[in-house]
Amino acid sequence: MKTAIVADDEPNLARHLCEQLATVAPEIEVLAVANNGFDALAVIARYAPDVAFLDIRMPGLDGLAVARSVPDRTRVVFVTAFDDYAVEAFAAAAVDYLLKPVSAERLRACVARLDAAGPSERSIRELLERLGARAADHLRWLKVGQGDTTRLVAVDDVLYFRSDSKYTVAVTETRESVLRTPLKELERELDPAFFWRVNRGLIVNVRWVVEARRDLRGRYRLVLRGRPEVLRTSEAYGHRFRQM
Repeated sequence: MKTAIVADDEPNLARHLCEQLATVAPEIEVLAVANNGFDALAVIARYAPDVAFLDIRMPGLDGLAVARSVPDRTRVVFVTAFDDYAVEAFAAAAVDYLLKPVSAERLRACVARLDAAGPSERSIRELLERLGARAADHLRWLKVGQGDTTRLVAVDDVLYFRSDSKYTVAVTETRESVLRTPLKELERELDPAFFWRVNRGLIVNVRWVVEARRDLRGRYRLVLRGRPEVLRTSEAYGHRFRQM
């Protein structure tokens, strides 16, 4: 009997992975589910699992940082979303990965690989360095001025960015912050794997989208976790949600 933990800040996807594991690999017992990197480190230290399924992008401490701290006995399987560079890197380094949402067939192959010889320590280290360098190319923190105070906002915590004349409004679960950077300029610094333009004046962090409902004109109504408002895509960008 193998043991595992799952770390993902998206509850629905974490639950889906646990259900798939129960079906495809009943010999793997999921001991805990963590919703951020710090909790992942805590449950790994507590249980010392055989396998850690780590989402790459989590608020605060991401999966790459967690992977650097796992004990040698714990095998790491990264979970990622539509990141072609990461997919190629994982394959080259013989470190397994899963694309969201996880399919039963792909998970079955992953479990089979866990029984094979593991990747070398050097290959894992090189992979983490490559992915860490790539992540540094994208904006991670926003500096928001408020009177004489500067506040830092994690980009991953932003549900969406809204254009407001020459400025941009960054919307989190609890507040809205005005940035002096125009939306078009800000878009170039965001990770396109997660931040999608949905109309002329709106960029959405798709990790926070819980429902995308299509109308007769091909536009989508987007429901976000943590906010009451419903966002709408334009026809030009609606196609991005057809496979969600």
